[in-house]
Amino acid sequence: MRQSPPTTSLANIVIRDAVASDIPAILALYDAGRVDGAAATPSDPAHPGCRAAFELIAADPNQRLLVALLDHQIVATVQISFIPGLARDGMLRGLLESVHVRADLRGHGIGSHLVNRAVAICRERGCGLVQLTSNKNRRDAHRFYRALGFEQSHEGFKLFIDPAAPAGNPQ
Repeated sequence: MRQSPPTTSLANIVIRDAVASDIPAILALYDAGRVDGAAATPSDPAHPGCRAAFELIAADPNQRLLVALLDHQIVATVQISFIPGLARDGMLRGLLESVHVRADLRGHGIGSHLVNRAVAICRERGCGLVQLTSNKNRRDAHRFYRALGFEQSHEGFKLFIDPAAPAGNPQ
């Protein structure tokens, strides 16, 4: 049963780095935001892969996993990856992934507050570009990102691979 939304004043929002005990709440946000039909199989926060992934993110200085709390509840999340590259004279890029806001709190400024904080972190790290991808079916998310100043400039592609498959065979 969904709780009633807490009072949504941005002054009450706390943004911090995620800790391991946040994994179940983060995965619940991911599951609730899925549009690819995979939501029928919820993520298992007890799966060892989730803890291992979290530990890799937490230990990597080029990764930040942030959560936004409202009245001590995790209501939004974003992962930032800092990507060095040779293009554009070695410009550092910030990649925002897994931007999710609890559905009943969308439109209250929480997502804007969180993404703007992520962009500020990228700026502080010296990034010259912040980029993200969004599922083509998430039209409201696209309007949200455009309102924040992001431009739709590229087409994205994905290739899911089996890590156990022999090298040279992506299937």
